[in-house]
Amino acid sequence: MAAAEMSFLHSQLEERKRRLETVITQTPDDANLEALLREVDSALNRLAAGTYGLCETCHDTVERDRLLADPLIRYCLDHLTELERATLQRDLDLASELQRGLLPPADLKVDGWETSYHYAPLGPVSGDYCDLYPYNGQLFFMLGDVSGKGVAASMRMTQLHALFRSLIGMGLPLAEIVGHINCFLSSSGLAGQYATLVCGRAKPGGDVELFNAGHLPVVAVEQGSVRLLESTGFPLGMFREASFTSAHVQLSGGDLLFLFTDGLSEAQGEDGEYGVERVTNLIGRQAACCAAGVISACLEDLRGFAGSNPGMDDLTLLAIRHAA
Repeated sequence: MAAAEMSFLHSQLEERKRRLETVITQTPDDANLEALLREVDSALNRLAAGTYGLCETCHDTVERDRLLADPLIRYCLDHLTELERATLQRDLDLASELQRGLLPPADLKVDGWETSYHYAPLGPVSGDYCDLYPYNGQLFFMLGDVSGKGVAASMRMTQLHALFRSLIGMGLPLAEIVGHINCFLSSSGLAGQYATLVCGRAKPGGDVELFNAGHLPVVAVEQGSVRLLESTGFPLGMFREASFTSAHVQLSGGDLLFLFTDGLSEAQGEDGEYGVERVTNLIGRQAACCAAGVISACLEDLRGFAGSNPGMDDLTLLAIRHAA
């Protein structure tokens, strides 16, 4: 693990020890708390000895995402007991169910907009973020990708979901919302953990305010013409003092926006990488389709391109069409 991550875990363990010692003084003779404190002390001792993060059975490296989710882990996946495997699987199943429960309704239509999305995690949980939130006569939309994979990335994705919805509900301008979330991620995350993100606010008349923080370009189809709305800022959580610039698009009836994660553009086929250019050309040919039709056409083209090659990343697609 990187030095910054080890430092973060050390601080987390020290804080956990301090809290446990405080609670134990108030509730002495609690065997469970005493056992947990011993586990924390053991982890701190392994850090001091330079053996932290190594499986105590095979001495190979314990999975990074599992350590970030639970700093007390002492065994790699290959050396869990059957009970531990079953417990882990139940936790992953629950996390997957909870994460899917955060997704917006399928094919949402509201305030002159029709939408459709496709969300496909590579594993049980995903670091991709997708949300649609009608509020106060406007449609807010968010799509992004948290750095890393597995449980740690999915936990950060869940934070993004809660933060956006809370801040939107406060009636803040979108620029302030993006700034607040960037500050939060910068101060509370691990060094090197960030999120690329597109977020926007669509009004019933077709006006769209959009921020692209280090994410892949948004494909905009405007009266038959196709253009890319490129990133205008750093990913969220990378620099606390970063500033973010918005773009404005005026869409007419039938115009659309198409957002995607790198599970699409970096998909591999016999001819190499799928690529942003292929995405752009495909969406341009599907301009007359409804939002759900655009998603279906993209998935069909991806299957034809990738063939039997397995996907290597989470895949999320989002189409937003001005139907008024």
